[in-house]
Order: sequence, then C-alpha cells, then structure tokens
Amino acid sequence: MFNINTSELGGKNIFCQTHNHYIPLDPANRHYQEVLDAIIEQGTDCFDGDIPEDLQAAADEKQFNQQLADYRVAVARLAQYIVADGRAEVTEMQPTGEQVFNEETMEMEDVMHEVITVTAIDPVEATVTRTVYSDDLEAEPTEETIENPLITTDVAERAAAQATVDATPQPVKDAA
Repeated sequence: MFNINTSELGGKNIFCQTHNHYIPLDPANRHYQEVLDAIIEQGTDCFDGDIPEDLQAAADEKQFNQQLADYRVAVARLAQYIVADGRAEVTEMQPTGEQVFNEETMEMEDVMHEVITVTAIDPVEATVTRTVYSDDLEAEPTEETIENPLITTDVAERAAAQATVDATPQPVKDAA
C-alpha cells in the first residue's frame, strides 16, 4: 500500500507501507517503477487515498509504452512465415546499371535482370517419429508418430501473438 508523503519543506515522495520506506518521485528509481507497475496492475487498490494525477499519468504512459512494444513484437511474429506452409520464393526485376538502345522507341532503356528478394523455405514435415522407451527393461522400445514440435511451437507462438494483437487497445495500434 502506498501513499503520498509531503515533507515540512514541501517536497513530496511516496511512502511504501509494505516495506516501510520512502520512494522518490524519480522515474529512474527502481522502486518508483514498481509503484507504477502496482498502479497499472491494481489501480486505486494499491494506494491509500487518491492517486495523484501526475503519478497516474506516468503509470498510463508506462502501460501504453509496454502495450506498444508488445504489439510491435506480436505483429512482427505474425508477419513471419508459417512453418507448416513454408515460404515461396519472391523475385523482382532490377536494373543492372547498363543501358541499351531500343530501336522501336528510339530511347535508351535499362537492362533488367531477375533478382531473388525472398528465398524459398520448404515446409517442415507435418509429423515426426520418436522412440518411446518403457519402464519395463525387458520391453522393446516402440515408435510413435506425433505432430512436428516445430509446428506445435509455431502454432502456439502465433496464437499468443494474435491474442496480444486482439487485446491491444485501438489507440496503441494507431500509434504503431
């Protein structure tokens, strides 16, 4: 539980009742950042009395910046290719720096050549076979077929990234 403490000289700080110490109103202070985290997570429940406007604004800004960073990471993760599908090669025509004369148009034209801009990546195998050993030392090992762990991980990471994108407030998305 926190409250604002005003000294006899007019200076302000935050008093932490849980740890019985004073926290300066300094964004570089680790404990001050913990106060902002508590405001983000618990709201007014972590404060004895009203949260000062400047402290609430700092907590709101920190939360916004955290959401923005998380949103950007999630969007970047979703932009990656799907492991189970692979990725097609992408090419484009680029000028070589040379020019030739076109007799039909009577103009100089760039000599173009095809350049690979995105390399192809084959999809991974959908399943893998693994050997299963029994606790019975007399038993022979068996094999089982399971979903490829790379696909399992990719699906889970994509689902988590999509959940982050879906939960991100529109003003944060607009700022990205």
